[in-house]
Amino acid sequence: MKTLIPTFESFKDFYAEFVVPLKNENPEFIRLDGQTTGSTRGAAAYFKYKDNKWKVDADTQIDKLKIAFDLLREGEDPFLITPTQNNTGECLIIKGQALRNKKFYVYKIG
Repeated sequence: MKTLIPTFESFKDFYAEFVVPLKNENPEFIRLDGQTTGSTRGAAAYFKYKDNKWKVDADTQIDKLKIAFDLLREGEDPFLITPTQNNTGECLIIKGQALRNKKFYVYKIG
């Protein structure tokens, strides 16, 4: 049986309704998938941003999501839209964060 991947109306909703409960239930988690290493191309969740749907990969680090959420709470748009490394799509980066080894994997899917 395939698990339905949740979709949220905004990043704020995604963080409040998905990330916070996950971290509360699993305080040891560093990443959304609970792993500490390895690549997980699978989606943990989706959220809507600027009229598009964005996929959050399960290997995204929770502390990076908190940085973005804190910027949002301060009234800032936390994201920049940039081309993916291979220029085949678009991804989000967090303003002020390093582009290399970013540990934040959010990709436009529609």
